[in-house]
Amino acid sequence: MRYFLELTYKGTSYNGWQIQNNAPSVQQTLQEALSTLLRCPIQVVGAGRTDTGVHAAYYVTHFDVGDSIPDTSAFTYHLNRLLPADIAVFSATHVPDEAHARFDAVAREYTYHILPYKNPFRQETTWQYSVPLDGQKMNEAAALLLDYKDFTTFSKLHSNNKTNLCRIEQAIWTQEEDGELIFTIRADRFLRNMVRSIVGTLVEVGRGKRDVTDFRAAIESLDRSRAGSSAPAQGLFLSDVRYPEHLFIRKTNLIRSI
Repeated sequence: MRYFLELTYKGTSYNGWQIQNNAPSVQQTLQEALSTLLRCPIQVVGAGRTDTGVHAAYYVTHFDVGDSIPDTSAFTYHLNRLLPADIAVFSATHVPDEAHARFDAVAREYTYHILPYKNPFRQETTWQYSVPLDGQKMNEAAALLLDYKDFTTFSKLHSNNKTNLCRIEQAIWTQEEDGELIFTIRADRFLRNMVRSIVGTLVEVGRGKRDVTDFRAAIESLDRSRAGSSAPAQGLFLSDVRYPEHLFIRKTNLIRSI
């Protein structure tokens, strides 16, 4: 029987989601806890990769087990007792056997957090960047992303992508009362390092180091060297994963990225 888990994790102590040789990962930590609880080897399949130091305010993974789980609330409680403090599971849901946490996802959303001042309590979850940024210009540039599908400019070199085509549905900066800038971007899929590369390039627009026309030219060039430096990992959160309603509907809206 197949189950979807909804979870959240702080990525600071992990070398990303995916299992690594001789390095801690979220996937390995979760598999070990599930295997202990269910008393059999369990493998989990995640909605996608997150890189070292990147967080997930919302994440979905699936696993298979021979017998049904009669009380998923109790199961979630005991699983959280086995997991470290920086990983929390919110729900376990029985889904059709063909449901797939990665391949059936129809949209993913990321947020990136920039704090314009030093805050020691948020050092691991924001990019603390004190240079003034023009949010209006950054939004003008971000809106251009919706006009394109090929994002080779913002892809990680030599990542062996089958395609660099993505359909971006939303890309917008908002500002909190304390001055924090939050970039929200939603698409059907993302390339490795894509969001951090986009954010780094948009920050250059915000600083006045390049204008909106140059940002468009960078997209159209399909040349990674035309993009800016990638933003630091700690400010990035996977914030949503969406599925066809007949397969899975998100159970919790209680998860916040900060």
